[in-house]
Amino acid sequence: MTGADRIVAEARSWIGTPYLHQASVKGAGTDCLGLLRGVWRALQGPEPEVVPAYTADWAEPDHREVLLEAAARLLLHKPHDVAEPGDVLVFRMRAGSIAKHLGIQSQTGPAPRFIHAYTDHGVIESPLSQPWERRIAARFAFPKGA
Repeated sequence: MTGADRIVAEARSWIGTPYLHQASVKGAGTDCLGLLRGVWRALQGPEPEVVPAYTADWAEPDHREVLLEAAARLLLHKPHDVAEPGDVLVFRMRAGSIAKHLGIQSQTGPAPRFIHAYTDHGVIESPLSQPWERRIAARFAFPKGA
C-alpha cells in the first residue's frame, strides 16, 4: 500500500464521524481540522503542534491566514494543478475570505473526490465539483513517511 493509499484509507475510516467543532475523535466527533489531525496521528505519530482553541470564524477579525500558515509550516506545498490522492486541500469558502476549510483528496481523474468534515453532515466523501474546485486556496502533501 502506498503512502497515498494509507492516507485515503485512514481518512475514509472517519466517514460517518459526526461534526463537532474543535474535536478530533474518530467515531465520536470532529471538525475539518480534527479530521486532518486524526489522519496525521494515525500515520505520522504525535501532532507536531498544540492546536489552540479556535472559533468558527478562525482569524477573520485579524484577517490572518492561520490555517494556511500552519499548513505551510507542517505540510509540503504543491502546485494547484498537480492533484494526487492523499493531498490536503485548503479552501476559501468565499472569494477574498480567510481560508478555513480542509479536506483530503481521495480520487483524481474525471470524477475527483475529497473527504472532509462538514457542518451538519459529519465526515463525508464529496465530489470535488467545480464549486469546490474553485474554492481551493492551496494544495499540500503530507511529509514523507505518511
